[in-house]
Amino acid sequence: MPRVMKRVAALSTALTAGTLLAVCCGLRWLLPLCITLGTVAYHFGMRLLVGRCYDRLMQNRADWTHPWFRQRAFEPKLYEWLRVKTWKAKLPTYEPALFDPSCRSWREIAQAMCQSELVHETIAVLSFLPVAASIWLGELPVFLITSLLAAGIDLAFVLIQRYNRPTAIRLALREEKRKKLKNGDKSP
Repeated sequence: MPRVMKRVAALSTALTAGTLLAVCCGLRWLLPLCITLGTVAYHFGMRLLVGRCYDRLMQNRADWTHPWFRQRAFEPKLYEWLRVKTWKAKLPTYEPALFDPSCRSWREIAQAMCQSELVHETIAVLSFLPVAASIWLGELPVFLITSLLAAGIDLAFVLIQRYNRPTAIRLALREEKRKKLKNGDKSP
C-alpha cells in the first residue's frame, strides 16, 4: 500500500504540472481536470506527510487510556446502524504488520490503532484545505466534491479503528494479566 500511495502522489503531481502548463498555454477548458489532478496530488501527498509526522512524533505509542480514545455510549449503535462489521475488512490497511497479533502485542496494536485514528482524523480535517483555492481558481464544486469524498474515506478508517479498539484493549489487558500471573505477580 505505501508504494501505491507514493506512486499515485507522484503521478498525479506530474499530471497536474502537465495540465497546468496546458492551461497556461491557452487550453482553459482543462482547468477542471488540472484542479482535480492537483487535488488528488494534494490529498495523497498530504496523507503521506501526516502519517510520517505522526510516526516520527508518536512512534505508534499512543496512550490508549486517554479519554479521546474511549468508546462513547452511542458508538456501538452507530456501528451497528452503519454495518461496520460487514465492510471493515474490505478497506485496505496501510501497514498490516502494525495490526498483526503474531508479531505485535495487543498493547502495541491498540497503540497503533489510536495513532492511526489520529492520523485519519487529521487528514479528514486537512481534506478541506483545498476548498480555499476555489477563491482564486473558481470551480468550487470540484474542490468541494473531492474534499468531501476524501474526508468521508478517512472517517471510514476512523470508524474502523474505533470499532476494533475495544476488542484490542480487552485482549491487551488479558495478555498483560497473563504475563503478570506467569511472573508470579498476584496483584490486580
